[in-house]
Amino acid sequence: MKKYIPLHVHSHYSLLDGLSKPAQIAQRCVDIGVESCAITDHGTISGAVQFYQAMKSKNIKPVLGCEIYVSHQDSTIKSKENSKLSHFLLLSKNLKGWKNLIEIVSESNMIENFYRKPRLDLDKLKNLLDGNIIGICGHLGSYLSDILTQSKDTVTKTGVETIARLKDVFGSDNFFLESQLMDREYSPEQIELTNHIRELSEITNTKAICTPDAHYCTKDDAVDQRILLCNNLKTTLININQKMLNNEDVPMSCFFKSDNFHILSPEEISELHSEEEIENTNYVNSLCESYDILDEPLLPDFECPTGFNPAEYLRELCRHGWRKKIEHQIPKEQHSKYVDRIKYELDVLQGAHLSSYFLIVRDIVDHVRQQEWLPGPGRGSAAGCLVSYLIGITAIDPIKYELIFERFYNAGRNTKGRISMPDIDVDVPINKREAVISYIKDRYGEQKVSQMITFNTMKGRGALKEVLRVYGNISFDEMNKITKFIPDEAKIADELQEMKEDTGEASIIRWSLENNVDKLKDWCYINSKGELEGPLSRRFEQAIRLEGTKSNQSKHAAGVVISSENLKTVCPMIYDAKNKQTIAGMEMQDLESLGVIKFDILGVAMLDKVMNISQTLKNGE
Repeated sequence: MKKYIPLHVHSHYSLLDGLSKPAQIAQRCVDIGVESCAITDHGTISGAVQFYQAMKSKNIKPVLGCEIYVSHQDSTIKSKENSKLSHFLLLSKNLKGWKNLIEIVSESNMIENFYRKPRLDLDKLKNLLDGNIIGICGHLGSYLSDILTQSKDTVTKTGVETIARLKDVFGSDNFFLESQLMDREYSPEQIELTNHIRELSEITNTKAICTPDAHYCTKDDAVDQRILLCNNLKTTLININQKMLNNEDVPMSCFFKSDNFHILSPEEISELHSEEEIENTNYVNSLCESYDILDEPLLPDFECPTGFNPAEYLRELCRHGWRKKIEHQIPKEQHSKYVDRIKYELDVLQGAHLSSYFLIVRDIVDHVRQQEWLPGPGRGSAAGCLVSYLIGITAIDPIKYELIFERFYNAGRNTKGRISMPDIDVDVPINKREAVISYIKDRYGEQKVSQMITFNTMKGRGALKEVLRVYGNISFDEMNKITKFIPDEAKIADELQEMKEDTGEASIIRWSLENNVDKLKDWCYINSKGELEGPLSRRFEQAIRLEGTKSNQSKHAAGVVISSENLKTVCPMIYDAKNKQTIAGMEMQDLESLGVIKFDILGVAMLDKVMNISQTLKNGE
């Protein structure tokens, strides 16, 4: 049997459309025995780092790609007539291709191109390509498919002309046709299109590959994906089924009709496609190199006074802080504790090349004070760092209050070639936060500083409510009655961490079934075999499976990232439609894995109130 490589796979970063988490995709690859796999989420590469790490952990080669949106007119034309978008698969061949993919996705999100979704037209795409991107087109909904459907000429003539144009865009060696048959049982148009693709492949001498259009891992996962789709469409399964019975149009109806949008096994793919189409997936995979996208922290240069490098300047600031806060304030017999602690901390922090990080945070806090605004005194584990206290980042003496530095940072967090960054929350008045961010942009460069994305996930109570709502046979009151016994994640964070350490999974719903037995037993309970039973057991099981699935994106409330390079070349920049601004398009851990440094600048309303009260007292009001 010919090996094949899945080259069209969506993760849950294709929001409310794709279901699978990167780790689940990696495990599916192990289970079916494939040696490589691509990620091609809709219009985004936000999941690329987690996919890369998950695949590497299973010794599977990751191929990083994206299914971008293409407009048929100039993408700057924002009109109803130009709102229809077609899909186009892109795969990066190497590290240069990955950088190019970042640029392409970022450009599609620029305000001049973004219209409902990130998009580009073919001319703009061609101008961005550098020969390190593979283009794949041909499935239902793709650019080529839509052109063939809309054509007034013969399919063959239109197809030949379109393929010639696409080869001009990508280069003849970088363009491939796509053959799909996984849903032929329910989609006769898929068979017809694939026949056209095969004919065009021969006429134009263009290799055709076979792909699944995988939105989940296995056939059994289809029922879970439908929950996401109903969420997306703001409807219920009862409504969807009724519309299909009445032959009414249902968006994304293919997913409700069949269970075939999974990562096909080699056996399944061989039943549908020719050896040549299967072999061509291996050929495309051979064009894609193995490469490392992760990087060490890319801190911007901090401008130190003449004669100092960052490490020396940090030590000098600690000396100033010592004279101001320790030398004449703390009894001499206690000085040795402070000396030992500061030597130890500096050794750890400078050994990890973190001097510039602390200088940047100090500079931000100093700016807040210079403007006569009120910064927070420091909270969380950062208050355990004596260096932060001495240089003025925090206002809490960790020795006096017996706070532990290792709770904040320790060298053991670092691995070979990967430095783990500290986490210092800088609290500022909420009405001054944007001004603080503007200062950071002025200081380090507009193109090197950005706010960042965050993804909301389906969690315990919300996941169960959504499952119950979609099936539509439980009243709203009973739904609330059931879910009130499922606590918020924050209230049981420690217990969930213990559960994850013990079992590898952390489920709020499972925890609730274990700890609120009497309150939930009328609907669901865990039997002696550890299985769920009860009238709603299947709904609870489904909600547990959906926990942690990405559901929507927004701007992170605190995170600000700073890079030594133009962010557009390091990470995808995405358009945040709600706030009408461009922000870094990956989550904070993933950005740090790419070398982008995250700083938490939190707006705290209490600081505004204290400032207002202070000003009122000064004015004698």
